[in-house]
Formats: sequence, C-alpha cells, structure tokens
Amino acid sequence: MNIKRKDFIKTLGLSGAALMINSGAMPATARPVADPAFSLGLASYTFRKFSLEDTIKSAQRLGLTRLALKSMHLPLDATPAQIQEASAKVKAAGLQLYGAGVIYMKTEAEVNQAFDYARHAGMEMIIGVPNHDLLGLVEKKVKEYNIKVAIHNHGPGDELYSSVNDIHEKIKTLDKRIGICMDIGHVVRIKEDPAALAAKYKDRLYDCHLKDEDKREAEGKPVEAGRGVIDLPAFLKAIIKTGYTGTLSFEYEKDGDDPLPGLAESVGYIRGLLRMM
Repeated sequence: MNIKRKDFIKTLGLSGAALMINSGAMPATARPVADPAFSLGLASYTFRKFSLEDTIKSAQRLGLTRLALKSMHLPLDATPAQIQEASAKVKAAGLQLYGAGVIYMKTEAEVNQAFDYARHAGMEMIIGVPNHDLLGLVEKKVKEYNIKVAIHNHGPGDELYSSVNDIHEKIKTLDKRIGICMDIGHVVRIKEDPAALAAKYKDRLYDCHLKDEDKREAEGKPVEAGRGVIDLPAFLKAIIKTGYTGTLSFEYEKDGDDPLPGLAESVGYIRGLLRMM
C-alpha cells in the first residue's frame, strides 16, 4: 500500500501523541534522532480555562519543559510573594518558567509593571506588545533589568505589529535584547511565509508560537498541527538551519474547554517531523 509522506509523518505524530497520553510522558523512541538547538515549550494561554496546576500537569504529561505564562495563570498585579510562589511551583515540577505573555504595554506604568513582574518571577523574557511611543522606555528597562523583550505579531487588524516585518522595522536600531516572538499562525493569516521570515530575522528571533491554521486568510482558524495549511516541515527546516536556540511554544487555541487531545496530537506531529529530519 502506498502512503504519502505527509500521511506517514502524521501517523507517526499521532502515534507519539497517543503514547504520551497513555504513558504520561514522551517515550524515548519519540525523541528526534539529533536534538535541535531549540526547545519545545508551552504557551499557557492554551489552558486559559484551567488552573496553573492543571497547566503544569499537562506540560509534564507531554514532555514540554519550558513554560510561558499568561496572566490568567499569574496575574500581572500579583504581589512579589505571589509571583515567587507561582514561579516556585513551576520549578518544583521540573519546568522552566522562561517567560510570560502576551503582555500589552500601553502606558509607562504597564511597562514598569511588566518588568517588575518578570524580575520577581525570574523570567528571561517578556513576550509583549509595547506601544510604539514606549519603545524607548522598553529599551531603557531591558538595559536595566537584562530581560529580553520579544515583540509579538498579531496579523490582520493589528495596528501596531501586524507583521514580523513591522516589528523589525521598529526595533532594528534598538538594543539587541529587544527581538521578535513570531506567531506563525498570524504570519500565514496575512499570507506571509514563516520559514522565510525565520531565516530573514534569525538574529532577532527569540521566541515562536507554534500552531496551524485552516486557511491563509484573515479569517483563518486554529487547527491541530499538520491538519492545516502551514508548511510546518519547511518552517522546522528553516529554524534548524538558522541554528535557532529559543523556544517553539505550542499555543493551541482550538478547543478551549478541552485542549489536551488536540495539543497532544500537535506535539506528536511536530516530534514526528523532527524525528524524520
């Protein structure tokens, strides 16, 4: 029986996902033959209707070792003690709390809050959307705190950073610790190519939100990785070629009431692709 390569890869991914769900951890046979320089992580917005504890357990179950928290799991106005307590929970679970976001910064006070929040949590990065007129203050804070800022693109309708190109145009003369969080779903919704952008901006690419979309249109909707229109093999090849050392964070936005099955399928699919590269 002839099986197309895409179907075979997807079958491999689904098998890996099923094994992870059944065993509670990623099996050794699902690891890439040659580990890439980047890590696989989780954007906690995926579990926006669940507690921090549930989010941590799901990340453990899927073998995702790096976590970026959204404010429903760690409120921006939490006290330093509350922030440190949440950070300790993540660390105790064997995960790394590398960042938070997306954090919008529309005022000077919100910029200050974001950096204090990240500092108390011991985060290396803020995944943010600062207003253009606040980029000077953001740069000042980056130098003061030595915390990276990865600016997130939001695709059609976003007046600040619709495209990764928009981000780079605004930050190209700023401190190099200010970079890009590329959401590949929003990239394809404005009909741009994530693989090409990853190569073009490799020196300022610090984080990626990994997902798939059902169409290359503004009204595109999120789907399980491998079921949509994004050329994920090409994107992964580009990321590997550039020597990317950041995180590919799964942000599975579909099925908010029950995201684990679709996320597991997506994780298994990506691991299947990496195994074949």
